[in-house]
Amino acid sequence: MSDQAKPSAHRFPPFTDLPAGALRLVQITDPHLYADPENRLVGLKTQESLDLVVEQVKQRLLPVDLVLITGDVVHDSTPTGYQRFRRTIESLDAPAHCIPGNHDKSEVLGKWLDSGAFNTAPCVRKGGWALIMLDSTIPESAFSHLPEEQLRHLERCLEANRDRHIMICLHHQPVPVGSTWMDTMAVDNPEEFFAIVDRYPNVRAILFGHIHQEFESERNGVRLMGTPSTCIQFTPKKTDFGLDELPPGYRWIALLPDGEVRSGVERLAEMPAGLDLNSWGYV
Repeated sequence: MSDQAKPSAHRFPPFTDLPAGALRLVQITDPHLYADPENRLVGLKTQESLDLVVEQVKQRLLPVDLVLITGDVVHDSTPTGYQRFRRTIESLDAPAHCIPGNHDKSEVLGKWLDSGAFNTAPCVRKGGWALIMLDSTIPESAFSHLPEEQLRHLERCLEANRDRHIMICLHHQPVPVGSTWMDTMAVDNPEEFFAIVDRYPNVRAILFGHIHQEFESERNGVRLMGTPSTCIQFTPKKTDFGLDELPPGYRWIALLPDGEVRSGVERLAEMPAGLDLNSWGYV
């Protein structure tokens, strides 16, 4: 299969008919909160949108074993925003593992989302799985690079977990998703990344945020998954910036003991009020 976007190949009702030992995860990504909960991103109140998504997760998915948070947590990277995000996610009553996005300041995120049930650990081991967390951000930039230190970390974790199934999590997409403007912000050294990944046949999936849309593909037998934002959505396969009318969403993931990955995207029934579809961009 190619690396281009394609419809999801696996559609299961969330968390049904799972074998013993399966892990139940939910991915929350790109909420873009602000210090002021009334602030809007291209017309949408991002705190309100996140609240609606979390409420739906409570109704449809709980209990879960892990919450994966894949970046762009707080748009203005303020302590107040992270504290409020923490309170919101704590209502899911599950461990939460966080990585930064290009709108986050890693040191601020780490201060508020790395204690108690929240963790920024670079590798999470649970059951027969290891989840490797990578920081794909460049400070003060929307662009992405995996520096040598992150690549060494990836290889160390892969080497130490040869007896486990692996899912790699990062903020930026490591493959093109078919949107010209968004793909300028993909990981800029994917060859180095995949040169490592390809040496380890126990890598089952690569999970990312950033793209504000659903993406499903496969590369050398490894599942590639991108996930809608909990706020605004970008129109797929556009040359320029474009807002989609699809509602906010999240991804559920079941990691089975035999290495199978089951996953799907769910969305709110409708877009929360206020979205300005005529916007030409955002900062």
